[in-house]
Amino acid sequence: MSFRRLAPYQVVVDVSAAFLLGFVSLLFPDERAASLLVVLGMVGAAAVRRLSPSLALTIAWLVAVGEMTARLTPGVANLAICAVLYTVAAYGSDRAKWAGLASVAVGAVVGTFYVAVVQTTLFGIDYDISGITDVVRIMLQLGITFLGFLGLLGLPWAGGLLTRARSAERVSREAQLTAERETARAEGDAARAERDIAVEQERNRIARDMHDVVAHSLAVVIAQADGARYAARVDPSSVDEALVTIAGTAREALGDVRVLLGQLRHSQGEAPQPALGDLDRLLEQMRASGLVIEHRVQGDPQQLGMNRQLAVFRIVQESLTNALRHGVREAPVDLLFDWRYDALHLVVSNVVRPATGAVDTRSTGELRRGGGHGLDGMRERASLAGGSLTTQDADGRFVVHAIVPTLALTQEVGMIR
Repeated sequence: MSFRRLAPYQVVVDVSAAFLLGFVSLLFPDERAASLLVVLGMVGAAAVRRLSPSLALTIAWLVAVGEMTARLTPGVANLAICAVLYTVAAYGSDRAKWAGLASVAVGAVVGTFYVAVVQTTLFGIDYDISGITDVVRIMLQLGITFLGFLGLLGLPWAGGLLTRARSAERVSREAQLTAERETARAEGDAARAERDIAVEQERNRIARDMHDVVAHSLAVVIAQADGARYAARVDPSSVDEALVTIAGTAREALGDVRVLLGQLRHSQGEAPQPALGDLDRLLEQMRASGLVIEHRVQGDPQQLGMNRQLAVFRIVQESLTNALRHGVREAPVDLLFDWRYDALHLVVSNVVRPATGAVDTRSTGELRRGGGHGLDGMRERASLAGGSLTTQDADGRFVVHAIVPTLALTQEVGMIR
């Protein structure tokens, strides 16, 4: 038999109610000692009914059987049976609950038999049969007695079952509310995580653009400044042209940096980004810095989305900047746009100066110089555009090969799907 955990006030209430029942029962005394034992037993059952419903039901049955064996007249103390049946249905285990229902049925039958056969004077049942009318009267009295016992015992049990159902419904509702709160909290966490990812991606994009703009502009400025310093000794008039290029490049870089910083502060929409139409201006700027560029185009140019045009522009810009910083300026840089049906193959090749302190970090035959972020940024841009980028450093040349899918291929794939 299991015992339930009760609050102190619940124990006090149950014990007080049991003693009150015992006190009222003693107001109708029975001189036989067995009656006092019945009262004590019923008081004990009432006192422990919520602490251990199964134990209380067992005590109530034992006392009731003893009471009927001693042929005692049921008294006020027997009302404890109703309280025990209610508690068994409301708080007992499933086994105790169904044992309570069986006790209702068996108790009604046994009680009817007891008052009809043993305590015949209790309800005044007269068994003198002189005709069919007396038989009907006796059967009617027995039926009414049985229904009375069934109602007296069954109603408390049904009330306890109703209390049990309401308690289960309340627990289920609380569990549902808890689950809904957890779901809402999880959805909120997911939304915050998505926002954090979006913010991080935006910061990475701005960092890539900042690197491309600053690295390219500084490389041009440094190249022009070095060229002007040496040219000043031979042709002082060429210094003005170099200074104009430096000033224009610096102003353009400053404007781009301001736009990027504005996006970083205010999270506003993207500003106009360079596209393939701006390549001529980029090439002129790099040629003015002393870089010799051989620009070749193969195939028929196809349509590219703005994001892919930006990726191509930044890859060309970063490749030419690296050629300006690490390449031999006297050797031409080969810039090839190979337009094919499915993709644009962009190849940038230049002669590199002998590396000093080069760090070999290649896993597929690639050489990464200086530990910068330029190559990683180009690879990421190509990947975000749906393509790929590989680099190769061999035979004194550094080759960048980017593959960017064309819009025609994208539309065809969409139609197939």
